[in-house]
Amino acid sequence: MKIKFLGGCNEVGRSAILVDGKIVLDYGLRPSDPPEIPLGNGSFSPKSVIVSHAHLDHSGMVPSLMSHAGDITPDVYMTSVTGDLTRLLGRDTIKVGRDQGFSFFGEEDIRKMVEHTHTVAYGERLTLDGSLGDDYELELYNAGHIPGSSAVYLKKESEDISLFYTGDIKTGVSRLMESASPREFPASDILLIESTYYDREHGNRKELEREFIDSITETLDSGGNAIVPCFAVGRTQEIVMILHSYGLTPYVDGMGLSVFSLFRSQPAFLKNAKALNDAFGDAQFVNSRRRKKALSEPSVIVTTAGMLNGGPVLYYLKKIHEDPRSKVLLTGYQIEGTNGRRLIEEGCVETDGEVVKVKSKVEQYDFSAHAGDSELKEIVSRFCRNGTEVVFAVHGEHTDEFATWVSDNFRCEAIAPKIGEEFIIE
Repeated sequence: MKIKFLGGCNEVGRSAILVDGKIVLDYGLRPSDPPEIPLGNGSFSPKSVIVSHAHLDHSGMVPSLMSHAGDITPDVYMTSVTGDLTRLLGRDTIKVGRDQGFSFFGEEDIRKMVEHTHTVAYGERLTLDGSLGDDYELELYNAGHIPGSSAVYLKKESEDISLFYTGDIKTGVSRLMESASPREFPASDILLIESTYYDREHGNRKELEREFIDSITETLDSGGNAIVPCFAVGRTQEIVMILHSYGLTPYVDGMGLSVFSLFRSQPAFLKNAKALNDAFGDAQFVNSRRRKKALSEPSVIVTTAGMLNGGPVLYYLKKIHEDPRSKVLLTGYQIEGTNGRRLIEEGCVETDGEVVKVKSKVEQYDFSAHAGDSELKEIVSRFCRNGTEVVFAVHGEHTDEFATWVSDNFRCEAIAPKIGEEFIIE
């Protein structure tokens, strides 16, 4: 089995892995300015694309593959929720590209993607299109990251070799999702594992929620506004559920509302559909005409984008950046090169070509939908005990250290690949 890494190596973002020159595992973009895309875009024509989940760094460039396939459009495999979300995010990327001066694909590419998408249920084993020249078996497992997220098992029958790709995975507790169950994962010869939180643990969830709520309450009591930037897919819904459970009614702005509507239509992918519906039923929804009103009183505003690289959050930051009573409460990982990382490290953001110094207090909370250090190590341990021979550490800023830890602790080869590297596993 030949594996080539087109992105997501020693970085978080633009995950893309090419198997045997025919099958693509994820095809994302990195939300920097301008966005970064996988290596060799347009230089190869895959036969199949398997999408682990609908975050831009994993699915954002999938529509572009529809334009580069010559006479054959690749088949796309993903869960039904991931399909709906990938289409929604693709159309938003076209709109953002028009505003910011880039174009990776068009509406016709999204139409082709939808036409050639095969929805796959968890635990359903199927054989990929025989035109690949080899028989490949595919099975998806709940990854616990966001609704519809999948870990991918792929077996090449002709060589009797298999790989397991975690995608983004979470085995800990959240309100929105049932967590992944690694004990249910099949043994495989090759493991490709995300590394986002290698060497970092997540704290106690109840204590984290309490600190978050106490900080927001303190902000409201002082007369300020609490701005909570969130990823539209998964994080917005999780945060609204937390706020509702503590009796707080937020304003909700951005694409998170559209994503909620998609989740509501497929309750089987949710941990507690009623709790999600109740939380959004009490929230106040905001559009561009109501943003001024949302800031006219002490309020908590949950808004996209989660890394501050666009979206309504920039409007709110420009309005409150000089108010010491207000706060910006970041709720997720901030990739290097994004406005969110710049806010943490330099105390400023860039919007409309202007650098804005934020005098409001900035706090970061670890509501991550990724496995922490001990959980990642337990996944590796389980696979290596079950016969895995090669481990690739991907999707993280400390993949070299993770690979070294694997090599030091298990009798298997561990690799932190670089973008563009290709490996043949026999």
